[in-house]
Amino acid sequence: MQLRHIPVMLDEAVEGLSVRADGRYLDGTFGRGGHARAVLSRLGPHGRLLLMDRDPTAIAAAQAEFAGDPRVSIRHANFSSLAEWDETAAGLDGVLLDLGVSSPQLDEAERGFSFMADAPLDMRMDTTQGDSAADFLARADEREIADVLWNYGEERHSRRIARAIVADRGVTPFTRTGQLAALIERVVGRREPGKHPATRSFQALRIRVNGELDALQHGLDAALERLRPGGRLAVISFHSLEDRAVKLFIRDRSGHVQNNRRGPPVQAAPALLEAVGKAMFPSDAEVAANPRSRSAVLRVARKLSGGVSA
Repeated sequence: MQLRHIPVMLDEAVEGLSVRADGRYLDGTFGRGGHARAVLSRLGPHGRLLLMDRDPTAIAAAQAEFAGDPRVSIRHANFSSLAEWDETAAGLDGVLLDLGVSSPQLDEAERGFSFMADAPLDMRMDTTQGDSAADFLARADEREIADVLWNYGEERHSRRIARAIVADRGVTPFTRTGQLAALIERVVGRREPGKHPATRSFQALRIRVNGELDALQHGLDAALERLRPGGRLAVISFHSLEDRAVKLFIRDRSGHVQNNRRGPPVQAAPALLEAVGKAMFPSDAEVAANPRSRSAVLRVARKLSGGVSA
């Protein structure tokens, strides 16, 4: 089944890349191809579009639609490894990253990302490798579970939830999303109108299972390495942990120094990036049409100097 996916901040992201007809671009999070399609529509016969995704279902969709286009290359991999792909060695004029979970991943209950339907407690973006959320909850101790819920989900009741998980799993292992959501609701209660009490915990577990913050840091470094001078980096994030990482990455490579008044002066490193405008957010019209876009933040930066490592 072709699940509906509406690309977030489509026009703003593609404009941020400043696509040239003969340029070379990489979409590191293909999803269902909304952004990729828009970039490809601006490329001429000598342009190049590289597509990556860690989700094998997304890669199958990319192969079905774009495999016959000589301008396109496709790779099943995490964008964190983009610098390891030979196709990027010639340099890139733009890199686009649309972070987090995609609408098809949320809507396909069997993937285990959502607490809205009972399904296997998986949450892996790449279903061919790694431990599932069920695996993690089966082996992690109480403190590790609590730390994940707090650090990645800012869940105020992290310790209570972790304690309950450890107590209950001794009787029945956690294997279903409905089972976990029911426990969290039992422990936390419905204290925030319009928000399911499992929201933060499911986000935290997903980030932990997929190593999303580590992948983001490695991916940003790889993108900077492969971008040509003048090339653009456009990143769409959906929660504060991601956006803060992107914001600090751009700031720290822009030659700005945050000196401590009590410490010795820190010399600025050569500027490698500059922010292009300020952070952008979806319009009211987009949020009305696609409520999942409401927390999106787009940041764009341009590479100033530095060669491309082969």
